[in-house]
Amino acid sequence: MASGSIRLLLWDCGGVLLTNGWDHRERAAVLQQLSLDAAEFEQHHPEANDLWERDAIGVEEYLQRTVFYAPRSFTPQQFLAAMQAQSAVLHAENLRLAQELAAAGRHTLALLNNEARALNDHRIAAFGLKKIFSSFFSSCYLGLRKPEPTIYQRALDIAQCAPQEALFIDDRNENVEAAQALGIRAIQMISPAQLRSDLQQLGVLAA
Repeated sequence: MASGSIRLLLWDCGGVLLTNGWDHRERAAVLQQLSLDAAEFEQHHPEANDLWERDAIGVEEYLQRTVFYAPRSFTPQQFLAAMQAQSAVLHAENLRLAQELAAAGRHTLALLNNEARALNDHRIAAFGLKKIFSSFFSSCYLGLRKPEPTIYQRALDIAQCAPQEALFIDDRNENVEAAQALGIRAIQMISPAQLRSDLQQLGVLAA
């Protein structure tokens, strides 16, 4: 694909730029910190999390379903703060790369990620992502989740971009394959060095 035909760069966030917001490692850390039974929590998590990431329920109901159905020695606000504290920069090199591409002004950069609103809004603000990305096609805003084809198509429709004009970057193969099935060029991010090299090969970055 010629570099000039790519105008929209769609980035995943957790696993590419930042740590995951509320994946199994983050959940395990918070549950251990607050002395909660992990197996019991995980019985309640999947269904509630799917609704939460689609913004069908808010953080209060998610926590009620997964944690506060029984008396606890901490508050929902304290639990949410512990969740948010799990977020950190995962690949500083990838953040710098995104900043470099945004500063060059040749492409539109947007996030396409699965995240619940209470965590997504926190991460956007805490890590200055609005300085890099012009749009946020997050599951909590669209009511859709990767790898559902509709979330990719919705992002293309809102951006008024043809599939062949978009490039998607994600660390998970199933999400990459879903984008490719719609005709979107996609890169599975294995390492920052590999991502930079792949972008150079596509002509998105100068070699």
